[in-house]
Amino acid sequence: MTETIALQQAMTRRRFLQTMSGTFLGVVAGRAFAQQADTSGWVTYQPDLLKAAVKRKNDLYPLSDQGNRKKWVKYEPMSDEFNGDTLDTTKWYPNNPTWQGRQPGWFDPENVTVRNGCLNLTMRLAEPPAKMRASGYHTYTSAAVQSKGTVLYGYFEVRAKPMASAGSSSFWFYKSDPDIWTEIDVFEIGGKAKGYEKKDNITVHVFYTPTIKSHFQIHEEWVAPFDLDADFHVYGLEWDEKELRFYLDGVLIRKGPNTYWHQALTMNFDSETMPDWFGLPNNADLPSVYQIDYVRSWKTRNE
Repeated sequence: MTETIALQQAMTRRRFLQTMSGTFLGVVAGRAFAQQADTSGWVTYQPDLLKAAVKRKNDLYPLSDQGNRKKWVKYEPMSDEFNGDTLDTTKWYPNNPTWQGRQPGWFDPENVTVRNGCLNLTMRLAEPPAKMRASGYHTYTSAAVQSKGTVLYGYFEVRAKPMASAGSSSFWFYKSDPDIWTEIDVFEIGGKAKGYEKKDNITVHVFYTPTIKSHFQIHEEWVAPFDLDADFHVYGLEWDEKELRFYLDGVLIRKGPNTYWHQALTMNFDSETMPDWFGLPNNADLPSVYQIDYVRSWKTRNE
């Protein structure tokens, strides 16, 4: 089995039950497993901190560090204002080159557009091509964008508005290499998924490393004081050798020790059907659009 096929199958089968304790239950590559993650050192901050949300003074630096205390330098290969009317294909794929999407929704490159100053990922009620239907895709098409390069450490910030349906709106990093596969999900949001309207799902995964042979995750459902699909908000990840820190509107909402995430990863935006988590979208909510106003990335001089 090629690495690409293995990746597609494993990701398609990433059906899971999540608990606040960090336990993962599921099936990968046909094997059942349950592994307990070490959640020590992980801290979640309460929503009332957003009452002191940061005011932006400039676009040069991350919202949470407007004074540039950490001496951030813009990292252009993974920065884009999404102006104009076409995707910059020197930086981005209009799909996920190694994955066709979470069934039943197929990643259709035609659902990726740049318009009105935003990257737009659309989910539609539409039948995929016959070849995809033969592979198990049906009823829905969705969208994905992946960076052509990889990155290790830095600060990554997007201003985004999740789609108003049960289709997911996600910003995440991953890479599957022969000896290591890790992932950082900055957010996975089901804007109109019942019970998830206010939940910013933050998850880190280790699928395998040279010393770890079975998957585990550390997950948190951070609950916002508003519906996340109602407006644009600024989401940030600060990732260095020691720690991962997650931000909303410039406020730290989650952090934890960087025990395993030392692999160069691709940057990804996508919208997936998640029947076992968010449920399938209502037909009346489609088409729905996940909008990304910008992505800005920085590194320190030492990275």
